[in-house]
Amino acid sequence: MNHPVTRPRRAGVRLAALALPLALLGACAGGSSEPAASSTPSASAEATATKTEAAAVTPRLVLTYDGGLVVLDATTLETVDTIEADGFLRVNPAGDGRHVMVSTEGGFQVLDAGTWAQPHGDHDHYWTSDPVLTDTVFEADEPGHAVVHGDTLALFADGTGEVTVVDPAAVAEGEDAVVREYRAPSAHHGVAVVRTDDTMVVSDGTEDERTGVRLLGADDTEIAATDQCPGVHGEAVAANDVVTVGCQDGIVIVSGQSVTKVQAPDAYGRIGNQAGHEDSPYVLGDYKTDKDAELERPTRVTITDTAAGTLRVVDLPSSYTFRSLARGDAGEALVLGTDGQIHVIDPATATLTRSIPVIDAWEEPMEWQEPRPAIHVLDGTAYVTDPSTDRVLAVDVETGEVWNEVTLDVTPNEITSAPGRAPHAHGDEHAGETAEEHAEHAGETAEEHAEHDHEHDHEHEHGTEG
Repeated sequence: MNHPVTRPRRAGVRLAALALPLALLGACAGGSSEPAASSTPSASAEATATKTEAAAVTPRLVLTYDGGLVVLDATTLETVDTIEADGFLRVNPAGDGRHVMVSTEGGFQVLDAGTWAQPHGDHDHYWTSDPVLTDTVFEADEPGHAVVHGDTLALFADGTGEVTVVDPAAVAEGEDAVVREYRAPSAHHGVAVVRTDDTMVVSDGTEDERTGVRLLGADDTEIAATDQCPGVHGEAVAANDVVTVGCQDGIVIVSGQSVTKVQAPDAYGRIGNQAGHEDSPYVLGDYKTDKDAELERPTRVTITDTAAGTLRVVDLPSSYTFRSLARGDAGEALVLGTDGQIHVIDPATATLTRSIPVIDAWEEPMEWQEPRPAIHVLDGTAYVTDPSTDRVLAVDVETGEVWNEVTLDVTPNEITSAPGRAPHAHGDEHAGETAEEHAEHAGETAEEHAEHDHEHDHEHEHGTEG
């Protein structure tokens, strides 16, 4: 059942316009419900979905379960829709604030989470519609990592080594959104990140062994490389367009035109999963030291200072798993421990500063596909899943308050979000407010707000303003 909702903070929210079809640009009727124009010709369900204007941005969560996807309102935690789908599903943000990439048997399938912003002069309008698992699929043999950075989404197909680079603003358009393609020399479980200068960081390896990281120019020519990264896995983006890639004995830092290896303090010191923050030089990473363990339950994490080129190890009071790493809005390093607490680390000093109790203690399952608690941060809130009770909890990172929770009808596994706005575009003065806060600040309903906007447009048309 839903618990009473405490109004959440929306710290550090940046408001943005999404790339929408021209058919939507003239839609301004406040409180209206009308068919939503589709930017996905093949997705007939999306083309006929009804859209409704909201008073403010409406972020949504997308969770997987054995049998499909669940979409929740990120504020109320109410279920917006449940979508049935076969197979083991994985989810990643698409980078436009509206869509989510769902890894399926055939590739990366586009989910329209049904929340977006539409530019209107010096401010945005906000819309919602029913979520739709569209027919748009970026074909991939063994879809692996999907990495958003800047204005690109890089999709890696493990079965072929193919990298498909997509414009997030046009992701619903399928093939028309593809802006670059690359194929690694050999197929492997890999990763690619496109930086803002169009250089691309890509892993190198085979099905049997992964040992390299390469930096390629916009024309795919090699700029720099290393073959000293055994067990290449995982990536993160830090401040100043710096990219890190994990190794079994340390981490690789790609900065500017250089590729540098930072050695772990242990001969086998595996960093396989990382969490970065694009305004912070520090990268949070996991850390395993038992090469022969069937399942190592680590109790230490790493903090890599990408500016100084150093790596420090931090002891924790509990173990954790690969779904336990996240970053707060202020750059805090967050680790969801098997003791049920979120451990907060100051990355600048590599010290544990506090621990936030959230759920009961739990144990990592033997199979990585099996559900285990996960953490995902959006707008100052850490969303924590608890598969043992089928719950999702919303935790204020700054205060430690669990301000909402819900029990689902299914067991959650992976979690991501559709913020309802693109991450790197302009916003209005009310960016980051909840619907309740926005309406209270404005002192008007959505209908009144829209009526005001139409009057504003009318004045512009007659040259009385601007």
